[in-house]
This record gives sequence, C-alpha cells and structure tokens, in this order.
Amino acid sequence: MTIPVLHRDDPAKDPLVGNVKVTRQDWLNAALSVLKSGGVEAVKVAELASGMKVSRSSFYWYFKDRTDLLNALLDHWEQTNTAAMVVQANAPARTITEACCNIFRCNINTALFDNRLDFAIRDWARRAPRVNAVLKAGDDARLAALTQMFLRFGYPQMEATARARVIYYMQLGYDDANLGETLEERLAMVPGYLVAFTGTEPTEDEIQAFAAYAREVTQTSASA
Repeated sequence: MTIPVLHRDDPAKDPLVGNVKVTRQDWLNAALSVLKSGGVEAVKVAELASGMKVSRSSFYWYFKDRTDLLNALLDHWEQTNTAAMVVQANAPARTITEACCNIFRCNINTALFDNRLDFAIRDWARRAPRVNAVLKAGDDARLAALTQMFLRFGYPQMEATARARVIYYMQLGYDDANLGETLEERLAMVPGYLVAFTGTEPTEDEIQAFAAYAREVTQTSASA
C-alpha cells in the first residue's frame, strides 16, 4: 500500500503538537489513495496508521470512527469532482465548442477531476445504497449543469439533454477504455469529438487554446 507523503499546508503555523504526528488532511489523503487503489474495504484505520508510520490514536483527533472517515471521503468527492464539472460547465465561453473544451479540461487535469476516484466511488456505490444515493445526486447535478450549458447556446430541451448525456458518459468512460493514446494522438481527435458532441465546427483558436492547456498540464504533472 502506497501512502502519500505527509505534509503541512504551512509548517510554521501548523507544527506537530504533542503526540499528534499528522493532520486531518494527511489521514484523508492516505484514505483517498487506498480507496482508489484497493476499494473501500481496504480503507482501515490500523492499516492507514501503519502505512503512515504513526499511532492510530492520532486518527481520533480528527474523526469519530471509520464511518466518519468514509463520510469525509464522500464529501471530498462531491466538493472536488462534482463541483469541478459543474464549475467547468458554467465557465464563460463564446461558443458551444469552447464550452465543451472547458469540460474536456476535467479529463486532462486530475487536479480538477480525478477519474480514479470517480471509479472508486462508483464501485463502492454498487454495494452501499447510501453511497449510491449520493452518487446519483452527483450525477444528476453534473448532467443538469451540462444540459444547461447546451441550453445556453440555443439547443432545444430534448437535444440539450441528449447531448449532455452523450458528452458526460463518454467522458466518464474515456480513461477506462485505456486506449493507449499519446497526448498528441488524443488532441488530434478533439476537433472530431467537438463536431460529434455539438454538430458545430470548432475554431482553430479554440483547438489551439485547449491543446496549449493540455500540454501545460501534462508537463506540469510529469515534472511534479
């Protein structure tokens, strides 16, 4: 099990105090890493503590119990993945193709949208009705934002709903398809995808702007 390196957001203001060796965010980061790699069953307090080489007693400074931690994981998913897609759907855009490029950023930038986390939550939801209800609410919020995005550009209600579903479910499944594309191969397909999703040809400026964003994000991730 790989545990993220422990951190301090600000070491000067957030010193190690007494027997508390890690922050709440450290525990959450460790749990997120395990959730994505091993599923919810692998998220166990004792094993997280062992992986971080700290006493499990520090866990109870921040969480009541394991259920409290799991609730925090769900909250994190809502506040990151779902919130990011809604924000991107509402981002300023002059055309529907530019608006779709804003959505594409979710699949390029894991800091905006973590596909591995989304898959982990979906797997968890299959076995937990409570989590499935949270997942459905998140899906509904994303689809509503995408539908509204198409409506802003004059698409009829039924067509806006259909196009929103097409782009949403395609984006969710893209990484899972494991196409083995290079970034440049993926970027070469963007104009065709935009025509398929919108029925409209993108401008060269829109394509170049998105490509520049994708290359910058990829380079930054590679050097991190």
